[in-house]
Amino acid sequence: MAALPWASFSTIRVRLTAALAAALLPVLLLGILQSAIGFNRERVNLRRDLGFAAERSAATARARMEAADILLQTLAPGSVGFQCAQRLAEVTQRIPGYANLIRFDSRGRVACAAGDVPADEQRAIRPWFQALSGGQPLVVSRDPGSPYAQEPAVLAAVRANAPDGRFDGAFVAVIRLESLEPSATDPILPAHSEVALADAAGRYITLTDPKAFTKLPADWREKTRSQGSDVWYDRDATGQRRVFSAAPVVGEAVYVVLSARSPGLLSWAWLNPLSGIVFPLLTFVLALVAVLAVTEQVVIRWIAYLQRIAALYARGRLSVRPVQADQMPPEIRELAETLEDMADAIVGRDASLRDSLAQKDALMREIHHRVKNNLQVISSLLNMQQRSLTDPAARAAMSDTRQRITALALIYRALYQGPDLKRVDLRPFLEELTAQLITGEMLHGPGVQTNLAVDALVIDPDRLAPLALFAVEAITNAQKHAFHERGGVLTVSFRVRGEEAELEISDDGQASDDALASSGVGRTLMTAFARQLRGRTELVRNATGGVTARLIFPNPGEQPERPDAKDGNQAAA
Repeated sequence: MAALPWASFSTIRVRLTAALAAALLPVLLLGILQSAIGFNRERVNLRRDLGFAAERSAATARARMEAADILLQTLAPGSVGFQCAQRLAEVTQRIPGYANLIRFDSRGRVACAAGDVPADEQRAIRPWFQALSGGQPLVVSRDPGSPYAQEPAVLAAVRANAPDGRFDGAFVAVIRLESLEPSATDPILPAHSEVALADAAGRYITLTDPKAFTKLPADWREKTRSQGSDVWYDRDATGQRRVFSAAPVVGEAVYVVLSARSPGLLSWAWLNPLSGIVFPLLTFVLALVAVLAVTEQVVIRWIAYLQRIAALYARGRLSVRPVQADQMPPEIRELAETLEDMADAIVGRDASLRDSLAQKDALMREIHHRVKNNLQVISSLLNMQQRSLTDPAARAAMSDTRQRITALALIYRALYQGPDLKRVDLRPFLEELTAQLITGEMLHGPGVQTNLAVDALVIDPDRLAPLALFAVEAITNAQKHAFHERGGVLTVSFRVRGEEAELEISDDGQASDDALASSGVGRTLMTAFARQLRGRTELVRNATGGVTARLIFPNPGEQPERPDAKDGNQAAA
């Protein structure tokens, strides 16, 4: 029986795997759900921590600016006087982060400075200077109008007052922006964070890693102004997804911007394998492998063993026994014992059937033998009756009848003497039939030489009888008309040509046209025998001048095959 296309999906292995997978699926889904919850929690924490880090970094920078204010207030009373420049220079060297300390008078001219100060004729009218002149105590400016340092810096200025309270200039500290920038290694920052400072226009001033940043969103200043800080997600210059935060450092002039990795769910699970997806997935796979291995050893292996035993039984090797049944689990061992009992029952039934067939064969052979003996008795009686007759026509009719009965007796003898009670080998049968017919007439006339060419064919008795009687009529006709008082050569040929078989019986006599056109009893019987075989008959003159009787009918059988030698059954497997 042909296997169905989906048969491979209904095996025990597949069903057990599917059942176990369904049983363990909730565990796997729970692990994945826990991983997703953990990822979301860590993402929220990262966003919160980055926002706090930005605010703390901004607070640290503002504290630095306030320290600069206190420093300027402390230096104010003694910043103008003898060795002013030297004292300011010593301060800038001792306190890192200051690029310059400058004292301006009320007109914006340099009164004292720790370093070089760029010339600026418009200083007195600069917005930051005007703010101090108008009474503002502290001004911080990112764009003071002139480059007061070679590196990015911010200017912090404190108002200087005369003893009578009038505006007396300004004390300015030029603070390097890098000193306000948080360190990327600061423990308060998330892992793998990068730091940058940006101005109010969104342009980056300093960056620890330019590839880790991207253009600031359009509404970032409004959010930092209203919320104190802003956190958002975006992709950096390399296309990697990151989380960003921004907070003001110096009023609305300078902002600190932090950038940290924003891992996806799979990358987070890769970084957290035990608490993520790997552990439940590994548990799922190990459970499947363990159950499949146990199933293979406990169930599948023995079922395959019993399947091989059953296949041997199907081929007739019923003496094989499952000798390894003692090692099987009890349930499968019971199945093996049942299979062994079934084999014993089949062996017993086969033995009984063979005995019955042997008795039937013996009975059929006895019947064929007795029928053959009875036909021989009838033939002998006819022979005795033929001898007592004086009329030649009567004697010839009696001889023809006796020969027909002899042919039928020969069929029954071939059946009970042959190996098969239902089929007869045609070649030896025609040889013996021809020999009996020719030998019987040689006692009363000249000798006849026979040539036989018969293809091998096994035929059943129902078709053999009309074929044999046709041959009897053809050979008898040749003996009467072709070989009488002269002898000759009789040729018997049987050929199998595809779907048709052809029997030809030829003599080398001199046949007249009347003999070919005659419609006697023999010709009528030959036509009747051809119809029984669903064939046709022809009576024609051959090349030697004699008559050829030809019988053409459908191929009744196949060429005989040698019986295959079958090995005996093995004792065990």
